[in-house]
Order: sequence, then C-alpha cells, then structure tokens
Amino acid sequence: MPNSSKAYLLAKAAAGERLYFNEGLQLYHEASLIELGMAANAARQIRVPGRIVTYLVDRNINYTNICNVNCLFCGFSRPAGHPDGFVVSREELSAKIDELVAWGGTRVLIQGGNHPDLPLSWYVDILRWMRETYPTIELDCFSPTEISNIAKVSGLNTYETLKILQSAGLQGLPGGGAEILDDEIRHRHSPKKQKTDDWLHVMREAQELDLNTSATMVVGFDESYEHRMRHLQRLRDLQDYSLREHGNGFIAFISWTLQHSQVTSLGRSKHHDKYGATPHEYLRHAALCRLFLDNILHHQASWVTQGPKVAQVSLEFGLDDFGSTMLEENVVSVVAHQSHTRMTEAEIHALVRGAGYIPAKRDTNYNLLKVYDDPNEILPPPPPKYHLRDVDATIKAKVEILSPHHN
Repeated sequence: MPNSSKAYLLAKAAAGERLYFNEGLQLYHEASLIELGMAANAARQIRVPGRIVTYLVDRNINYTNICNVNCLFCGFSRPAGHPDGFVVSREELSAKIDELVAWGGTRVLIQGGNHPDLPLSWYVDILRWMRETYPTIELDCFSPTEISNIAKVSGLNTYETLKILQSAGLQGLPGGGAEILDDEIRHRHSPKKQKTDDWLHVMREAQELDLNTSATMVVGFDESYEHRMRHLQRLRDLQDYSLREHGNGFIAFISWTLQHSQVTSLGRSKHHDKYGATPHEYLRHAALCRLFLDNILHHQASWVTQGPKVAQVSLEFGLDDFGSTMLEENVVSVVAHQSHTRMTEAEIHALVRGAGYIPAKRDTNYNLLKVYDDPNEILPPPPPKYHLRDVDATIKAKVEILSPHHN
C-alpha cells in the first residue's frame, strides 16, 4: 500500500514528483502554511532554478465595459444602453499604448465585457491597426469568454474566429474568465457565463494554433477544496494534452483572491462574509498550485489583488514571477476601491531585492530582456502619466462616487 502520510507527500512534491488528485487534496487539508511553502520553494528550484524573479512591463486595457453576462462579483460591467457604458476610441487606445511605449513596455493585454453587438470586423480592425502602428508590442487579447462571445455574434465557431483574429495580429489569449473551473460554482455566481468545458475548449484551440496562453484561478467563492482541486486537475490535464500534441501550452499560471465590495452583488449580499480569502489562504493556495501544477513552468504573484507586501512574501512560496507594472487596471480597482494600481520598475526591483532575489525584465514568453544583478544600478524615472481622457475620468468618477473612503 503506498505511503500517504503528509510528510511523504510533501517530500514527494518537493522532489518534483507528480501528486495525484487525492494527494493534493490531502495536503490542502493537512499541510500547514510553512510546510507547503518549503515544499513549493523546493519544487520551484527544480523547475525554475536560481534567484531570478521576473516581471513584465505591460498594460491591461479594457476596451469596453458593456457586457451581457452579469457576473455577481463584477462591479465594472454595464448592460447595453447604460449611460456609463463605453467602447474605447482609437484615440484613447493610441494614448494608452503611447504611454506604454514610453515606459519601455512590451505587451498589451486587451480585455473587455461580452459586448452583444460588436462585430468581428471591429476586433479585426483594432488588431490590424495595433500590429501596424506598434509592431514591437505583443498583442495578448480577449479571454476565452470573449472569444466565444465574438464567435456567437459573428455566426462562426471559436476555431474559425481565433484563426481570423490571429491573421489580424492576435498573438495570445489571457486567462481571464476562469475563476473556478467547476460548473457548480459558476452556476452560483455567473450562470450566464461560459461553462468550464467551453473555457478549456477555447484554450485548447488557441494552443493548437500556437498562440500564447496563460491560466488563472480566483479563490474565495465559498468553494470547497474539492472544487479547487478539480480546477487544478482540469488545467493540468489540458496542459499535458497540449504539450504532448502541440508542444505548446500555458506559459504561466496566476491565482488571486476574489475582490468584492458594495459595488458588487456578492458584496451587498447578506452572506458577503463567506466570500473572499485571507493572505494566509492565498499563500497556502499559491504554494499548493506550484506543487500540483507540475507541468506549468512559471507561477506569478498577484500584487494588484494582494498588495505589494503579500506579493513579496509569496516569492517564498514557490512563485518565480512578480507580474507586471500594470500601467492600467480597471476591473479590480473599481471593486477593491484602489486608486493606485500601477507600479514602477524601481518599486518592483525594491520588493524583489527586499525578498532576497534578483529582478529581471522579461517578455510574454519569459525571454529575459535584462537581468538587474547590480543592486546599485539606477533606473531612469518613469515618464509622466498621460493626460486622463474620457474613459479613465469616467472610471475614477465611479470609484469616487461608489467608495468615498477609498485609498
């Protein structure tokens, strides 16, 4: 009979061996924060050895907040016809990407709501324009949920849609919309949203087409450890398949905790205390993910949701990437009442060095662009923020109105 003690399973995972579903579940129930962290750090050193912690200079641009899904945890979206709804203009996109270029950025993440009316031609035109105008900027755009919506509006299947978008300049898909890949949880909080199998199907097609993809997870929906493990098992199974069949899978994995407040239906619910998760739970989960997702090489911290200091600590729990400067983020900031959701390279360097690691700037594919191994190197100051235009001003006004006490 195989050994199933907690100590054996921790040693097995720390040595880089694969955990079975029930073994991962057992560690989730039995292992302490420190035990998981030590094992995850050992596993990280097997898969990404050394003291380098990478980061990216990019921008997350939300092209529309009009959405027909109505997730109970979202405070950003607006239904079609709402006076606060918007579709970003070409001028606004240009200003945002110009600032990214001035910062030395390499990627834009373009995401938005499931707009019921935007045709495929709108997305194609935007991609072609960005590819032609900003040829050095990587274009990771539209989550699987958005791809399914674009396909539905256009009367195509998702594979045809992806091929058309790829020919227009699409290089990768962000992992948004996953939350918990278990339909029991999805039905509770986002019943109109893309189901688990559909999300995985779009990612499988994207990987077949050699597009960049990342995997995500959000905990804190009052889900069980079993729900979480099913999410991780599904990701690992797809990664096994895509690496075997196409040599291309998820480049990285990132998890974070549900952000909710009075601007969301969940936050206003009388059961709101059940939702969300503590930093302690986030760190345990991040470490467990490093141990179980043995075929996804890079694991990323989430300073935007956890705060810089918790993200710094998470580097001791198996994570090898600090995320990005995040020049712009609107969805979390509206819900979490944050007014500061960007970080300079110098700030990232200080946090990474403070944890005992070496910062290194990367691109989407984790190619190292520059390793900052000299702690005395002085970075040039970031350029001034571009002039606030209609979209940013509208979003900030909403935050002020909805949360007069935000930071």
